[in-house]
Amino acid sequence: MYKNLWQLLLLTNIMKYIIILPLLLFFSHAFSQTKHIKKEKWHWNDNKLKQDTIAGYCQVLKVDNVLYISGAVTTDITPEGITSVYKDLQASLASFGATFQNVVKENLYTTDIEEMKKFNYIRKKFYNKDFPAATWVQIQRLYMVEAKLEIELIAHLPK
Repeated sequence: MYKNLWQLLLLTNIMKYIIILPLLLFFSHAFSQTKHIKKEKWHWNDNKLKQDTIAGYCQVLKVDNVLYISGAVTTDITPEGITSVYKDLQASLASFGATFQNVVKENLYTTDIEEMKKFNYIRKKFYNKDFPAATWVQIQRLYMVEAKLEIELIAHLPK
């Protein structure tokens, strides 16, 4: 009797693998991520390439409903310079129908954080009291030698 029961258990376990394993393989392949993510790009006045081939970047990269916005820069940390950076960022956001209310993360890099703190009221106007998570870092220099401020953003679009 035990011998037949053992054979029955063994056969049952083998049948599970014969039936279930192919189903698991089918569904894991059918619902797995594709090998390539879909990227949409926008770059300043560049309708053909949608990226800067000299420095090697695009201004805005959209993956799913997330926008990754490359840094916008200015050479002077003044109300005018800061305003110009945020207007450039506003144009980057608008390229995919977003506003500053879609921004969830801001990274600010500056060569003079005290000057930036002094003119922070300019930045605040663009967010209209809906501030994102933010990181401010003072650095020695930026990619562009003459630049004194660079700001990059991450924004989420509604699904």
